[in-house]
Amino acid sequence: MSTSVSRSPRNFIAGALHELPRSGIRDFFDIVSSMSDVISLGVGEPGFDTPWHIREAAVFALEKGATGYTSNRGLLKLRGAISQYVARTFGLAYDPKEEILVTVGVSEALDLALRAIIDPGDEILYHEPCYVSYGPLIRLCHGVPVAIPTGADQSFRLTADAVRARLTPRSKALILNFPNNPTGAALSPQDLRDLAALAVEHDLLVITDEIYAELSYDDEPLSIASLPGMKERTIFLHGFSKAWAMTGFRIGYACSPPELSEAMMKVHQYTMLCAPILSQEAAVEALRTPESDIATMKSAYRTHRNFIHSALEEMGIPCCRPAGAFYAFPSIAGFGMGAKDFAVQLLQEERVAVVPGTAFGPSGEGFIRCSYATALDDIKTAMQRLNAFLQRHGR
Repeated sequence: MSTSVSRSPRNFIAGALHELPRSGIRDFFDIVSSMSDVISLGVGEPGFDTPWHIREAAVFALEKGATGYTSNRGLLKLRGAISQYVARTFGLAYDPKEEILVTVGVSEALDLALRAIIDPGDEILYHEPCYVSYGPLIRLCHGVPVAIPTGADQSFRLTADAVRARLTPRSKALILNFPNNPTGAALSPQDLRDLAALAVEHDLLVITDEIYAELSYDDEPLSIASLPGMKERTIFLHGFSKAWAMTGFRIGYACSPPELSEAMMKVHQYTMLCAPILSQEAAVEALRTPESDIATMKSAYRTHRNFIHSALEEMGIPCCRPAGAFYAFPSIAGFGMGAKDFAVQLLQEERVAVVPGTAFGPSGEGFIRCSYATALDDIKTAMQRLNAFLQRHGR
């Protein structure tokens, strides 16, 4: 008589997931959601409603019965609008039929890019502190994440020398995200030229996450893909969540050479099929008048940036002046607490939510991320409460 042994549900889970941590941002905001009267400088979401004409386009599309599938690549009229926008804004020419893929947010675009290029053991380089999904997505594709720390001493910029020091024969691609979440850092044109030269020299693919490109305060957007020799070795990722305040629409896109685009589309068609048609119709409308929509929000973020940076500096909290996005990344290393303890105590004592820098990788220790996308009055109150917290803990 045979004896069967039952496995616990845990034993059915893939090994890669056992080792994968939960998002540090979401863990922290599980605590926030259980509290009242909290001013949140935490979640990276625009403090504006989606412009009315974009919402109206989605409503009108629904009323017309736009409720079906689209092409796997997305509506051709949207891909055409994306092609025109990217050419006008970044100086890049992409064929709407073969080189543009509409995705469910930039998050899916990044996942598709990594799944399309990674063989087990391939090393993918990226800078840190960084958006929380980079390392985990590489692991889920059975690649090897190689984090390159950046620091406040260089305004959190990524240098070609720092990348070169981490290269091995297994290095396959480099992920860039500038303007950066969580630091607000940006790269200079020379930084980009140096990184481009290194990519060509060492035959690296570059995946550039441009989701905050329009929210650059000091310079016009410049993508590494537009530099000589780079378009053919770059996957250009972008979307509508941040600059157009369309986070809930979950709409993004990937532009790349036909071979890479086709590989990404294969994964997309078997997993997501297509992005939601209502979101695609809204994105078409967003690209009809992008400059006016973006200018209003960008102007407000610049005002918020100037206020929060000055307030932090006046409190004696060192903070690199954000060059883009809508985050400040001040150092709290001099206050005798780790980043998580600092954030938890600030939340408990003053009802102000910030994100511990460690949510963005080990090199984020000693920092907190403060989003200034919320209302200016809330930012002012949060800074008053932060000052009271520092006074009480002996800054």
